Amino acid sequence: MLFYDQTYILVIIGFLLAAIASSGVQSAFNKYAKMKSIRHYTGKDAARKILDENGLYDIRIENINGNLTDHFDPSAGVIRLSDATYNSDSVSAIGVAAHEAGHAVQHAEGYAPIKIRNSMVPVVNICSTMAMPLFIIGLILGAVNLANVGIILFSAALIFQIVTLPVEFDASRRAIKILDQSAMLEEDELAGAKKVLRAAAMTYVAAVLASALQLLRLVLLNNSRRRD
Repeated sequence: MLFYDQTYILVIIGFLLAAIASSGVQSAFNKYAKMKSIRHYTGKDAARKILDENGLYDIRIENINGNLTDHFDPSAGVIRLSDATYNSDSVSAIGVAAHEAGHAVQHAEGYAPIKIRNSMVPVVNICSTMAMPLFIIGLILGAVNLANVGIILFSAALIFQIVTLPVEFDASRRAIKILDQSAMLEEDELAGAKKVLRAAAMTYVAAVLASALQLLRLVLLNNSRRRD
């Protein structure tokens, strides 16, 4: 059966990796959300300071609902910070806000990996939507070539996740460097921000591993059907 065969263990492993990473970032964020910045910068203040120091005066900062829903939207020219980040003066909030500002700086500088990632978005959206339906239909009908198309499309989505890794790691590196040089955080506070951003980065690594395991499963299932 497609969803309950022995290869399903790969899906379970991927799910566990993602769950552990998600738990890790939530734990780190909650821990350092209790540590208040001595200089009382809020997430919004930190992001604004970084943007202004890089001449990005036109980038807006908005509040958005949710938990850890912070992101930079280059098409709208806005950094959206979640409720736990926007007006909070915690180490976690400042670290996350600085990370998103780091993405804005990447975009302004024409950082190659982020340009590649952004150019892939339209194609990847189609690949992500079509991959599993085509694979499942191909598997059910015994159409190996159709299933292979699904695998190829899924691979494209995985490549996108891999390209995202250096973008996220670089944004965190920029954030920590700027927070250190601008003295927005004390040494112990900076160490806390590093832990939060490191935990956040691990969620992207876990996502790549989970997708790679899923891809392996699709290949194994298709090869098994071909032998049958």
